[in-house]
Amino acid sequence: MSVEILSQHCTGCNECVVACPDHVLDPGVAGAAPVVARPEQCQTCFMCELYCAHDALYVAVDGPGEGAPLRHPGALIGRLRHDYGWDGGMDDPLRDFWQLGPLLRAGVEISSARHARQADSPDTP
Repeated sequence: MSVEILSQHCTGCNECVVACPDHVLDPGVAGAAPVVARPEQCQTCFMCELYCAHDALYVAVDGPGEGAPLRHPGALIGRLRHDYGWDGGMDDPLRDFWQLGPLLRAGVEISSARHARQADSPDTP
């Protein structure tokens, strides 16, 4: 498995870093492109590619240099969001289900903050 970051398309928004459930990516410094820090942890879930609104990521099932489409001229890169209608190109009510991730993450942050308050003061609800 391989994750490629296309720096010419990347805006440094780090949405891919936040979306990755396996912590494969680290944020870039000062708005730079994220870094593929732990490629061996990639489970090929494609969440990073799906959350990238700028099509700046490509996830390949083959490892680097093993014929990944990114290496071929004219390859269709960043089409996963479009092909599944998650870029708004299709009127499909299920196209937005992938956006559940940030809501779940917000719930975890709220729960963690509540747990921290309770640890500091057992009487706090």
